[in-house]
Amino acid sequence: MKHFLSILDLKPTEAIDLVMRAKEMKVQDFRSDLLAGKVLAMIFEKASTRTRVSFEVGIRHLGGSTIFLTPADSQLGRSEPLKDTARVLSRYVQGMVVRTFAQRNVEDLARFGSIPVVNALTDLYHPCQVMSDMLTIYERTAHFEDLVIAWVGDGNNMAHSWINACVHFGFQLNLACPDGYMPNPAVLERALKMGARVFVQDDPRVAVQGAHFVNTDVWASMGQEAEQKKREKAFAGYCIDDDLLALADPSVKVLHCLPAHRGEEITEGVFEGPRSVVFDQAENRLHMQKAILEWIYS
Repeated sequence: MKHFLSILDLKPTEAIDLVMRAKEMKVQDFRSDLLAGKVLAMIFEKASTRTRVSFEVGIRHLGGSTIFLTPADSQLGRSEPLKDTARVLSRYVQGMVVRTFAQRNVEDLARFGSIPVVNALTDLYHPCQVMSDMLTIYERTAHFEDLVIAWVGDGNNMAHSWINACVHFGFQLNLACPDGYMPNPAVLERALKMGARVFVQDDPRVAVQGAHFVNTDVWASMGQEAEQKKREKAFAGYCIDDDLLALADPSVKVLHCLPAHRGEEITEGVFEGPRSVVFDQAENRLHMQKAILEWIYS
C-alpha cells in the first residue's frame, strides 16, 4: 500500500516518471475505470477551491467517487482521536485525501488506517502542488538539472516541498526569505544531506539572479490572518515585480500556487503578464493528481 505524504515518499525515478505520465494524461484528456467501485474520503480542515475541485474531478475521471468531510460535518471537529477516524474510515472507503494543519495528522491517518492517504496540504508540505509545478516546468523544458528556480517569500509548506523536489529533480533552488521566516531547518538539512543544491538567503535580488522560474506565495497563509500587518512589514521588498524580474533569465516564467494577493507578493502587471504561467499551474493540479492516484492504485 502506498501513501503520498511528501515528495520524498517517491523514489527519484518515480518522481520523474510521474511528471511524464501526468503530461501524457493531459495530452490524452485521460479517463479510466481504475477507481471504479472505489470511494475516497476528502477530509478538509482547510477551505479550498483548486485542491478540492481538481481532486474530485480527477477521481471521477478515474471512475471513482468521493465523500467530502469537514470538521463541521464529522467528528473531526469534536476531538475524536485521529487513530479512531482512520480505523473507522478504512472500513468504509478506499482512500483518504487530506487537507489539514499538522503533518502529524496525515501521518497518523496513514499509520492507523489501512487505506492510502494523500497529503492535499499541511502546514509543513504541499507536495501535490509542487509536483504539479514540476509538470508546468516540464512542459517548457525537460532539462531540470540545468535550471535555476527561485523562491521569494515565506519559508512555508510550499518552500519545504520545493526543497524536497530539488532532491529528486536536481535543479538549483535559491530561496529568499526574511529573518524569522526561514524554512524549517530539519527539512533543509535533510535535503542538503541528500545532495540537493539549495541556497538560502534574505535578499530576493540574489535569489532571482539568472533564475529561469521565479516562484512565490501569499505572505499570510490560511490560519495566519492575524499576522497580516506584521508580515507586511517583514516581507517589504519581497514583491515579484518588473524590477526584480529584470535580474532573472530573459526567458523567466513566474509561478504562483494561488490564491494571489496582487500588490503584495506579486504585482498585477506580472501576474497578468506574458511571463506568468499561474493558470497552467492551476490546470496541472488535475493532471498530476490523476497521475499520483494512478501510481497509488495501480
